[in-house]
Amino acid sequence: MKIFVTGISTDVGKTIASSIIVESLEADYWKPIQAGDLDNSDSHKIKSKISNLQSKIFENSYKLNTPASPHLAAEIDGIKIDLKQIKEPETKNHLVIEGAGGIFVPLNDKDLIIDLIQPDYKIIVVSRHYLGSINHTLLTIEAIRNHGFEVAGIIFSGSENKATESMILNKTGIKCIGRIDEEPYFDQNVIKEYADLFRDNLLNL
Repeated sequence: MKIFVTGISTDVGKTIASSIIVESLEADYWKPIQAGDLDNSDSHKIKSKISNLQSKIFENSYKLNTPASPHLAAEIDGIKIDLKQIKEPETKNHLVIEGAGGIFVPLNDKDLIIDLIQPDYKIIVVSRHYLGSINHTLLTIEAIRNHGFEVAGIIFSGSENKATESMILNKTGIKCIGRIDEEPYFDQNVIKEYADLFRDNLLNL
């Protein structure tokens, strides 16, 4: 199974969600494009938060120095992101692919994050509660569907908001994989607890 993790915006908890999915399935992990924080990248964070010995962390296709939209970060670095150079790593294991920001984040003059998604990917949307998040979540799901894909599941991030969660689930008919609370910290033990909670729903995608 190949799972593509995207979010309704930036900083909504994609990497925490990805680490939980990786740990739950003992899956491999790949972030095609990393923009900024190269010394403490999302790949580094995943590695530090999982405890299983099965998962492999694959190298980014592009490592960009500036924490900005990939198209701008690449321009600052004097390069252009080419989709043909982004090759999915070969593995017989489950693979978790993490996007950058939301699905319409630009990679270059014509390509967007959504253009990285392949027909055999199961798409998981991470939705964090904030004023406007219902709109952003529904727009994200609508855009994914307009591109011919379906969303396999939603992970909610943040303190429980029943009104928001029920509205999104009722409007979309999409399965909720689980909710990640506002934890004081996320270490290997906390990630493993969520991994155990989410496992059945993930395996049934």
